[in-house]
Amino acid sequence: MRAVDIDEISRLKYRYLRTLDTKQWGEFEACFVPEATADYNGLVFEDRAALVTYMRENLGLGVVTMHQVHHPEITVDGDTATGRWYLEDRVIVEEFRFMLEGAAFYEDRYVRTPDGWRVSHTGYRRTYEMTWSLDDLPGLTLTGPGEHTHR
Repeated sequence: MRAVDIDEISRLKYRYLRTLDTKQWGEFEACFVPEATADYNGLVFEDRAALVTYMRENLGLGVVTMHQVHHPEITVDGDTATGRWYLEDRVIVEEFRFMLEGAAFYEDRYVRTPDGWRVSHTGYRRTYEMTWSLDDLPGLTLTGPGEHTHR
């Protein structure tokens, strides 16, 4: 049973990242219990509604994101679990000619619900973060879903 739980928790984390990057906010919201909390390097949310609202308003169509996690360390204890994941991410905001790239360690808590595993807390602490202007990248071309943007 433990291996099945770990697989389900891994799939939940991957779904969280996929729906965040593809801006599928209904599916993103479904990854969490209503009372879920989050702390992204000091950006704190007290419940699921606040977290989803913030992401929807701040990571809209003009913001390209890429989040990848690997090296999971998942511990299951009955109907609760913890997980540590190594994150690599990138955020590109062409309107502001801005790009961020970084890494962090996620520290998550999960709870088993009648609908399967859900996130009860998520967050990370950065190991590094670097930013730069897109103007510093000669020849850069950014293409996103349904759009063709050239510098």
